[in-house]
Amino acid sequence: MTQCVELALDLPPHAVNAGVGVHGSTGPHEVFRLPHLWQLHLYGYSGTLTLGGSTHPIRPGYVSLVPPEAEVRFHYGARRCEHLYAHFRLPGGGERRTVPVMQDAGADAAALSGLLRQTVAATAQSPARASAELWTVLWRTTGLADTAENRSRSRHPALRTALAHIEERLAGPLSVPEIARAAGVSHTHLTRLFREGTGDTVVGYIRRRRLERARHLLEASTLAIPAVAATVGIPDLQAFNKACRKELGASPRAVREAASG
Repeated sequence: MTQCVELALDLPPHAVNAGVGVHGSTGPHEVFRLPHLWQLHLYGYSGTLTLGGSTHPIRPGYVSLVPPEAEVRFHYGARRCEHLYAHFRLPGGGERRTVPVMQDAGADAAALSGLLRQTVAATAQSPARASAELWTVLWRTTGLADTAENRSRSRHPALRTALAHIEERLAGPLSVPEIARAAGVSHTHLTRLFREGTGDTVVGYIRRRRLERARHLLEASTLAIPAVAATVGIPDLQAFNKACRKELGASPRAVREAASG
């Protein structure tokens, strides 16, 4: 069974310290704990971590989360093993999320490394910014388990790329061949990934996301309806009205009036 910890992220953490750590300089083993602080490590080396009797492999690109008071034992395969770390407090409260103690960050390792380095840079100059950067790191870390579970489905790397490409370009024209090129896969492969990961076709997914964004703008903003239509990539008002009736069950004006009433 995967060893996990629980943490609440409704409020930002307090980043106490962050930096580049070095393990193994005094020998192949170390034992330590932080009585009052959480610790997050992003590793650049291989070894093992033992927590509460469970041993976890350490590999480059792996990330670990250890709660306060927990005694952790490290074993290193080489001297001078570097890692990025953050020591922090959590304010507690709110919904608690279950996260594995050790995870392979995979394709997210580079992004996590960049965020942690920004946390390190901000620690001495702007504690508030350091906490904000670390908050993002922690949220991304909680999502790694979903990535691992669904690697062949909704979290397939090519699908993640395609979804991000769509979100950034909802206001403009989108075509399946273009999205497939951006994701680095064939049209057929992309279609299969969307079916498995979203339960929809590529075109159906785009339409749904455009109308979800349209609903938000109609309900939460005073943006004129033609501007809403253009913002979500359906500038033809007749087509926009038809899409709203099909996806949202009402005309754009009726959606807005229902929200304001």
